[in-house]
Amino acid sequence: MLRIGIVGVGTVGQSVCNILEDNKDIITARAGIEIVPVAGVVNNLNKKRDVSIKLTNNPDDLINDDSIDIIVELMGGVEEPYKVVKKALEKGKAVVTANKALLAYHRYELQELAGDTAFEYEAAVAGGIPIINALRDGLSANHIESIKGIINGTCNYMLDKMINENIPYDVILKEAQELGYAEADPTFDVGGFDAAHKLLILASIAYGIDAKPEDILIEGIENITEEDIEFAKEFNYAIKLLGIAKMKGDKVELRVHSVLIPNSEMIAKVDGVMNGVSVVGDKVGETLFYGAGAGGDATASAVIANIIDIARKGKGSPMLGFHKPLEGKLTLASKDDIETKYYLRLLVADKSGVLAKVANILGDKGISIKTMLQKPCDKNTANLLLSTHTCNERDIKDALATLESSGVVLKTPAMIRIEE
Repeated sequence: MLRIGIVGVGTVGQSVCNILEDNKDIITARAGIEIVPVAGVVNNLNKKRDVSIKLTNNPDDLINDDSIDIIVELMGGVEEPYKVVKKALEKGKAVVTANKALLAYHRYELQELAGDTAFEYEAAVAGGIPIINALRDGLSANHIESIKGIINGTCNYMLDKMINENIPYDVILKEAQELGYAEADPTFDVGGFDAAHKLLILASIAYGIDAKPEDILIEGIENITEEDIEFAKEFNYAIKLLGIAKMKGDKVELRVHSVLIPNSEMIAKVDGVMNGVSVVGDKVGETLFYGAGAGGDATASAVIANIIDIARKGKGSPMLGFHKPLEGKLTLASKDDIETKYYLRLLVADKSGVLAKVANILGDKGISIKTMLQKPCDKNTANLLLSTHTCNERDIKDALATLESSGVVLKTPAMIRIEE
């Protein structure tokens, strides 16, 4: 019998207990041993839980119980879970976690602590989609050329409604909160931070990159407007919040932001609260992983898959996928050295000569215009909606600053990157 202790018996923790009971026969057959949740940790012992296990409010009760084989950490947060997981690993207990924030900040310290002790975290990225094991094991013969992920269902749901049903941002945000997709304070989701934590985990497995959220470009969906949506429709783009990793020589770009992506791309078709991750390997080409990125049962499914894996092997795969460091180690590209195409929204005076001035300023920075729309705002002003050929992030930012200070543009320019 494999005995499980769960630190954090909330929605996912209760689902773990219930699935282990409901699907006991098939889980035992696949694992080769009976897996039994025996104890859990909660903050409020008076709150009713849909579980029959013993509950405590002290994680040490589980960590110091020698009969418990695996600690499942589902607390949320960063530093408190880190203390709990560290103690469990020091005790020699296997650990399974769904905590992407913990791993975004402490994955390399935890890898060092774990050593040969199993430490698994499939549920930390994209819920029930087995993207961790796909990258770490299934695609391990490949150099990973790129990863593009819709890894926050809240943003994907909101953008889908904004584009397809013309619902304003503020209205759809309120609806997402009422449906439980967004928190009362939605900043973590709509600001791109949740997706960034997940991207960093994937990048460590794919490239051995040790970066923190503060090191990478992170933007959200708060500034998407009706004009941006019109441009996307006109030129057959979808608007998505993507986590993007790209290997270019010995550098790796890591960034999270809204993008315009052609509707023909597979990942552009991932709608609603679903998640999707496109991975391009040098030998396998593009693979797409699609499914539920959140929810109690979907996340619990991934947690239990890790437990079964530990039951089968007795120890985990290398936590971040490498038994030894890469030779010729890849390094993180500067945010200013990103190269892509760009969409610009510029509010200008509706008069002759303005477009020529805009084109000259962009041209002085080596930026050429690919497409353009002009949308009148009133009798005196218009929005210029432009897309560029591939250029450098530093150059586009310099050009936008010059446009704003020159008086040609009447308010702060808006920019969305294009992925093709």
